[in-house]
Amino acid sequence: MKTYRIATIPGDGIGKEVIPAGQQVLQTLADRLGTFRLEFTNFGWGGDWYRAHGQMMPADGLEALRGQDAILFGSAGDPQIPDHITLWGLRLKICQGFDQYANVRPTRILPGIDAPLKRCRPEDLDWVIVRENSEGEYAGVGGRAHQGHPIEVATDVSLMTRAGVERIMRFAFRLAQSRPRKLLTVVTKSNAQRHAMVMWDEIALQVAAEFPDVRWDKELVDAMTARMVNRPASIDTVVATNLHADILSDLAAALAGSLGIAPTGNIDPERRYPSMFEPIHGSAFDIMGKGLANPVGTFWSCVMLLEHLGEARAAAALMAAIEAVTADATLHTGDLGGMATTAQVTAAVCQRLRQA
Repeated sequence: MKTYRIATIPGDGIGKEVIPAGQQVLQTLADRLGTFRLEFTNFGWGGDWYRAHGQMMPADGLEALRGQDAILFGSAGDPQIPDHITLWGLRLKICQGFDQYANVRPTRILPGIDAPLKRCRPEDLDWVIVRENSEGEYAGVGGRAHQGHPIEVATDVSLMTRAGVERIMRFAFRLAQSRPRKLLTVVTKSNAQRHAMVMWDEIALQVAAEFPDVRWDKELVDAMTARMVNRPASIDTVVATNLHADILSDLAAALAGSLGIAPTGNIDPERRYPSMFEPIHGSAFDIMGKGLANPVGTFWSCVMLLEHLGEARAAAALMAAIEAVTADATLHTGDLGGMATTAQVTAAVCQRLRQA
């Protein structure tokens, strides 16, 4: 029987509530199916670790993770620590250290969820947003000088390489090719950013020639926000830069009903390193410790984790359990207009898995 080693990193805020819930659901599923085993190793990195050690994770943290088959991550963010420290010191350190260059964010309206686009049918909003996850606007290139003086200057340089753009474009075209509609939208801003984004467009055109069965179009990022609201059925697979996709995927999650249900996979497509799966909702310190966090985003991230491991049957079973639970309005958490707790939603998904 196959054994998978899963690293859990709850991180900060409600990550400490939803990641244990995800682990519980995964273990229930493994016990029910009996076709694979899971070995969990928990890493208590994050804001508390920073207060104790002066860093978000140990210097050798990547080595500790390297032998894992996958990582289940909660959130990074603490009101007592500057955001750039929490992000770069933990999540981005893992993403960039393991070259998880494809950030994949599926979005659709799950059963029972009242999404804000009232004229939108569930089948009209079934998207996957591919985010370039290793360079672009979050390359970390830049600096500050003359701090505190009137001539203070700060720069953040968006760095794009041909190799980086080519690989994310091929990944996105392959993903679009695997979906029924075979449709890809390339998001750009080349009308204003006339160097890197023009190269982005040129490479998209070149890579498109390798995928003649994929229909594709190009959309400016500002126009894309309007298209997501006004013409959701015209969208299927989307590829965008690090910053653009970061923003668009939050809009997509909101249009599907809540950031609390949205999953993410930080993928190393070449499988040289473990990939990392996480909900996109953040640390949400305002509800931390109250048992109010929506664990669905974590559960859906677990579905992506299982798919990445090749456990398609287990992934389908978990997704079916999630959809059965969201279809019951009495099991909606506060972000979806309900009163259910994290524990109640988790117990309901586990019960569905045992009955399947």
